[in-house]
Amino acid sequence: MSDKKLVNVTLVKSTIGRLPAHKACVAGLGLRKMHQTVAVIDTPENRGMINKVSYLLKVEEA
Repeated sequence: MSDKKLVNVTLVKSTIGRLPAHKACVAGLGLRKMHQTVAVIDTPENRGMINKVSYLLKVEEA
């Protein structure tokens, strides 16, 4: 996994009251709580989820 590019994703806004599809994207990225940070592999699938809920996230290159 060390040769794959990683992206650090932090949940900075709550998912309360958001669309179910947006909640699913946040969960799909492995985020559960506010201000939780996870490192996800930079794939087109993950990028699509990040782009869909970008207003809830802070994204940094790992």
